[in-house]
Amino acid sequence: MQETGSRMRSFAQGVRDGIPIALGYFAVAFSLGIAARNAGLRPMEGFLASFLCSASAGEHALFTLIAVGAGYLETALVSLVTNARYFLMSCALSQKFSPETSLLHRVLIGTKVTDELFGLNIARPGRVEPAYSYGAMVLPVPAWAAGTALGIRMGLLLSPRIVSALSVALYGMFLAVIIPPARKNAPVAVCVAAGFLLSLASQAVPLLVGLSEGTRTILLTVGIASAAALLFPVREAEDGA
Repeated sequence: MQETGSRMRSFAQGVRDGIPIALGYFAVAFSLGIAARNAGLRPMEGFLASFLCSASAGEHALFTLIAVGAGYLETALVSLVTNARYFLMSCALSQKFSPETSLLHRVLIGTKVTDELFGLNIARPGRVEPAYSYGAMVLPVPAWAAGTALGIRMGLLLSPRIVSALSVALYGMFLAVIIPPARKNAPVAVCVAAGFLLSLASQAVPLLVGLSEGTRTILLTVGIASAAALLFPVREAEDGA
């Protein structure tokens, strides 16, 4: 009974922490809905695409390929490359769970990892309970899908300026996720600053300019994470606290 109560509290905390993300997702998904509408998708099709994928860059690429009539193989490969960074996020998030956490929980949570939900879970001190992760995604995932469907229905009625303004909301929301832990932890602040600076610099490096945004993100993530592991090692006792 006590264990059930702890899981319910963790789930409720996840729902509470996921509310701002859900609101941001619902607003930003309007622009994604416009891309889906241009590709010829109907509201229900856009809803299912966003509910199953939950990746803004990946879905934009997907809708663009659908619009130009790309083949299934090409679409699958581009989606795989664009969303490959979520493999890294899922593996990293899996390390935050207790060793007793079942593979089923790890896989189910991994299928709905997004940048913001990943940041929310990683910023949580100590081990993360699967109940918290489920609670954190229970509102953002359907909000993202509903926003896409509504964007298909109403997107063309909005002016380009309004759509552009809505797109900024996601970046502000992501800053709200990463700034608090960065203020409390110097190594985290260094990694965040390095991420911003190197991401900007990568757009001017000849060898990286030709790569997709997802591939650049993977390279930067691996590089910064490796450097942080060497410079700021975390003792096992601290990690499990």
